[in-house]
Amino acid sequence: MHELARCRQDFPILARTVRGGRPLVYLDSAATTQKPVQVLQAMERYYREDNANVHRAVHELAERATQAFEQARLRVARFIGADDPHCVIFVRNTTEAINLVARSWAQPRLREGDEILVSLMEHHSNLVPWYMVARQTGARVRFAGLLPDGRLDMDSLREKLTPRTRVVAIAHQSNVLGTINPVQEIAELAHQAGAVVVVDGAQSVPHMPVDVRRLGCDFLAFSGHKMLGPTGIGVLWGRRELLESMEPLFGGGEMIREVTLQGATWNDLPHRLEAGTPAIAEAVGLAAAVEYLEAVGMEAVRRHEQELVGYALQRLGELPDVELYGPSQQRGGVVAFNVRGVHAHDVATILDQQGIAVRAGHHCAQPLMGWLDVPATVRASFYLYTLPEEIEALVEGLQAVRRIFGTSR
Repeated sequence: MHELARCRQDFPILARTVRGGRPLVYLDSAATTQKPVQVLQAMERYYREDNANVHRAVHELAERATQAFEQARLRVARFIGADDPHCVIFVRNTTEAINLVARSWAQPRLREGDEILVSLMEHHSNLVPWYMVARQTGARVRFAGLLPDGRLDMDSLREKLTPRTRVVAIAHQSNVLGTINPVQEIAELAHQAGAVVVVDGAQSVPHMPVDVRRLGCDFLAFSGHKMLGPTGIGVLWGRRELLESMEPLFGGGEMIREVTLQGATWNDLPHRLEAGTPAIAEAVGLAAAVEYLEAVGMEAVRRHEQELVGYALQRLGELPDVELYGPSQQRGGVVAFNVRGVHAHDVATILDQQGIAVRAGHHCAQPLMGWLDVPATVRASFYLYTLPEEIEALVEGLQAVRRIFGTSR
């Protein structure tokens, strides 16, 4: 379980203290990850040595900036098993990527009576864009159900998948339950029905090996800040023929081929979908994050998190007042729970006073909270820099919660 302990020294923020000198125990990596010095240095080096706009000048700095930016695209493509780097579109985050698909691919094609199939475990970023498109087109959003342990009910998905289904939008991994969905099987079923598959990879790409060819999806969206990179940079990967069929969502510089008094024509991929000055330094930071993860090895990251989540489920399961959510197997490094009789926000507040950072609330998954019949949960989430000792600190913190609220017997 200490296989990746050496990585801790690369994350300066993890050595700091909080709340009057308490060691920071950071268990909120599903929200955003901390950054290694290699990423911080890569971004600083870009600003110190190569800062210029990309694609728009022939001077040396612009050439170096353009090379760094496009190398980042190539590195990301290789990281997710994509053959064509031009099918990697840089956006701000997973949310923007899914909105881009919803607005530029789905909205022009959907008609009244068409259906968009999602699951009850989706993040709002993979629900709200489809609600918006449905309102504009007359399409209908349908939900595949869950099994009692929080796994996707594949029988429900097969039942809801009809000839009217045009889009299947599914999380690869739930940000609350940790459930890992069988995307390859879902994609095969969806394609047999003639539907396009959009995968929310925000919680999977950072934590396990992901290959778009093996997944069989049509679009994949993920964020840099959840995989050791900076905020403000995300990725939409799509099949070339689908991306080329999409009208640009934003107009302006870079996305055009020619502008005349009569109108404009669009550039080739990826530029046609990347209007304006992009997040250049952020792309450099993302490339450094990918390089770091590749050096560690995604199989090692996955193995480390499996051990951590197994240990966390065991230790938290020993506390009599803690209710755990999600499956016992085939899950990622996320544990959602509640302490009976104590609101999730109160639990998180007491943990914070002890230097333990967790997330509490509905986690942008209100339909899932309704299914769980709770207003909120506490969520502890792990990454390659998380140690077993930090899970022990969480257990001790929850014992303090129980003492304070009188739940301990």
